[in-house]
Amino acid sequence: MSDQQTQLDRRPVLGCIADDVTGATDLATNLTQGGMRVVQVMGVPAKEDVAGLEDVDAVVVALKSRSIDKADAIDQSLAALRWLAGLGASRFYFKYCSTFDSTDQGNIGPVAEALMDELGVKQTIFCPAFPGAGRTVYQGHLFVGDKLLSESGLQDHPLNPMTDSNLLRVLGRQSKRSVGLLSHESIGESSQACLEKMSELADEGVSFVVTDCCHDDHLATLAEAVAAMPLITGGSGLARYLPSAYRSAGVLAVGESKTCLPTAKGRKLILAGSCSPATQGQVKWMRGRCEIWSVDVEALMENPAAEFDRVIAWATATKPDDTLLVTSTSSPQQVVTLQQQYGSGQVANAIEKLLACVAKTLVSDLGFRQLVLAGGETSGAIVRELGIQKLRIGPEICAGVPWTETVGVEPGLALALKSGNFGGENFFAVALEMLA
Repeated sequence: MSDQQTQLDRRPVLGCIADDVTGATDLATNLTQGGMRVVQVMGVPAKEDVAGLEDVDAVVVALKSRSIDKADAIDQSLAALRWLAGLGASRFYFKYCSTFDSTDQGNIGPVAEALMDELGVKQTIFCPAFPGAGRTVYQGHLFVGDKLLSESGLQDHPLNPMTDSNLLRVLGRQSKRSVGLLSHESIGESSQACLEKMSELADEGVSFVVTDCCHDDHLATLAEAVAAMPLITGGSGLARYLPSAYRSAGVLAVGESKTCLPTAKGRKLILAGSCSPATQGQVKWMRGRCEIWSVDVEALMENPAAEFDRVIAWATATKPDDTLLVTSTSSPQQVVTLQQQYGSGQVANAIEKLLACVAKTLVSDLGFRQLVLAGGETSGAIVRELGIQKLRIGPEICAGVPWTETVGVEPGLALALKSGNFGGENFFAVALEMLA
């Protein structure tokens, strides 16, 4: 038994590694809805840091590894895996975006390979599907709503443009391992049929198995089929059905996890760094409903300090009961122009740094306590700047997005961490109304 484990009352059944902060909360809320007791931590904690992890069923480590250098993503993910294994977790989940955000270099395939090698695993599944959020997979092709991924607007993603909907091809370019398909026919038949098909694929040398998934019944069957696997990978949809499968397998006690709304009171702030079509629509819907500052990205690139001062001066001049929205979201055409002028990495880093510094100043100086953050990279930068280490998972706002509350820091904050692609056009208003 490790030194960590002697400090814990129980071993977590599941250790999760998420490649961004919003994906981590998405995963955590689905596990919570399935009845697991879940804690989310930011980054890989120190080996001895197990405070707040007593009596939990799952621990989710939120990284910021989706769009960084492949070697760094692998190193961070392996560090998270080793820390989770030290807690006593016996099963592991590598979580990435339900739209498979990545490039031909990675990081999904390479990280999965590294985790498999560390655990001595010969085969794992790739299941990004989340039908409740409109993400389905058919014949290995990923759909967003009724559109192929490559025609959904994600082909214009500023960091990870998804121009190929065929996940077998995408993974094939990211890895030298053989990629195969677990089709909807096998999944629709039974969990046993899934196991038999995966065994056949393993005999053929296939170690990466992309899973079809057209509706929630497919997810439930898949969860039952993979409950014994040491490592699975996917979006958050599958996580909703894993707790039940673990109970059936006898590795999780019967219980029910109750969630509560955050209690933090104070001013309301929305920070939107995502350029996804969903977030653009949400920002547009809020116009006339709150005070909005649109970041001048070109001015930011020329003089970051001056743009920061302008945002803070604007926020300071607003009324104490005003809801504020600071947005850097731009059209695909504007994004391309800015990237060509300044470089894609430089633009993204400058925006993240600005929004993170704005959040820190408004929280510390102007009493903002209820924050809605849109965009995985944006959320990760802001959470780090605020020094947040652990989150308690609260009720779901929409599919895949819960309210959360900080643990162990003052002032206490209510945080909604939203993937750029999630939520209806009135998401921001709905989220804040829940706390009213």
